[in-house]
Amino acid sequence: MLKCTKLFSNVNNNTNQILSPNPMSLEEALKLADQIVFEKTGQHLDDLQKAVLQGTLKRKIYRQIAEDFNYSESCIRGVGAELWKILSKELGEDINKSNFRSAMERFYNSNILNFAENVSGSVNICQKQRHPPDTPKSHQPNQEKSHSKQPATLHQDLDEMPELGIFYNRTTELEALKTWILQQNCHLIALTGIIGIGKTTLAVKLVQQIKDNFDYIIWRSLETSPTFAEFQADLVQFFSQSQPENLLENTQKFLPLIKYLQKHHCLVVLDDIHHLFSSGELAGKYKLGYEEYDCFFKQIEKLSHESCFLLIGWEQPIKLLQVKSKKTLIPILQLTGLDINNAREILKDYDLAEIENWERLIHLYQGNPLWLKSVASQIQELEENLIELLPDDAVLLPEDLKDSLQQQSDRLSQPEKETLSLLVTKNQPISLAQLLETTQIPPSDLFNTLQSLCQRSLIQKQKSLYSVPPVIRQYYGNKLRLNIEGFGDKTLTKSEFIDS
Repeated sequence: MLKCTKLFSNVNNNTNQILSPNPMSLEEALKLADQIVFEKTGQHLDDLQKAVLQGTLKRKIYRQIAEDFNYSESCIRGVGAELWKILSKELGEDINKSNFRSAMERFYNSNILNFAENVSGSVNICQKQRHPPDTPKSHQPNQEKSHSKQPATLHQDLDEMPELGIFYNRTTELEALKTWILQQNCHLIALTGIIGIGKTTLAVKLVQQIKDNFDYIIWRSLETSPTFAEFQADLVQFFSQSQPENLLENTQKFLPLIKYLQKHHCLVVLDDIHHLFSSGELAGKYKLGYEEYDCFFKQIEKLSHESCFLLIGWEQPIKLLQVKSKKTLIPILQLTGLDINNAREILKDYDLAEIENWERLIHLYQGNPLWLKSVASQIQELEENLIELLPDDAVLLPEDLKDSLQQQSDRLSQPEKETLSLLVTKNQPISLAQLLETTQIPPSDLFNTLQSLCQRSLIQKQKSLYSVPPVIRQYYGNKLRLNIEGFGDKTLTKSEFIDS
């Protein structure tokens, strides 16, 4: 927490001057940024960090800053990203390259005015400390009394929760999740979507806003694929550590996990849940030995309690669809791309918001934050008008974007690969009837395959027509061309083509 007396101890005591704050100079902005970073990290800005902030204040793009100081653009961009993360957390708002100057001036001027209000009484300034914007009023440190009802005991284990970073507005999705959890008391919720779409970021923002409504809140990543026994032991240990010692002494053994969830009001977030599912199978099928998770999730849904599990991943457990009905509410939010205005904020960070074809760029990459950042970085590094030199249907695929798509490609089953390859070759959306005529996959298997590809966000369904989004089409189209060229004049059988 910043100590404002340090930051503004040299402000002139003339109240009339204070009440009319002037715009910050470059030196003042750098000095203030240095103090903020020092309060957070215990270290002052180094020369490279100063160079990035100085270039930003002079409205230079990353490439120009890199050239001025003889560093690679990727290095400058990485330093900038780390600085924006620190400043965002300390100033209580999302800071990026485009709003850094204005954010610093707002903070600077607001504290000068605060100083003016207190200077006549010779009191310690800035007793009203800053707080994150999502902190409920009852938890703001400047309020001595609160009448809002909060849990008697609050236990949090958020060590595995990533930092929020820049959050692009998703008001509708955020409100839907809050309604399901806080108002409808849903026991089980799935948040799914293709890689890079912003699932984890949305969940972090959600947790920051609602965490004080629970007795216990836990965030776990399942990237290491823990068995259910390992997962249960981990959570039971966390719950048991908060129990009174005399209660534990009289207990012969720890309670099952479900008992703690029934006893307390808990929110458990499980990120990367797709690591529990098999590769080479349809979406959401558990790996061998991981079926106990399915039994546990059924308990969570059916038994009486006030806890909630939020499952985040590329795929949702396939059996969630089987138990969902009008009487059983298991909300599944399949996240799509950012809207045009919020996606443009990403292009602003890369100084590309004013290029002629910026709107087409957003549509091509479906508003996917990770994809847009990847292609924007490549465009900026090569040439800012690069997108204008390409044909209208051209899709750039930077290597990091291809790597992320390959991760999801590796999980596909054989029927999915075959169906996706077929759809990629079609220039127009294709109906189910046409697919049945074209493929040799039995109808029942084809229906399951299409459902699985839709759940993975690899194909789109509009009315009764199926199609492949531009980025996916380009990626798989390139793979198909490479595979065919690699066989030279040899004629491929159907199985050879798909296996390749």
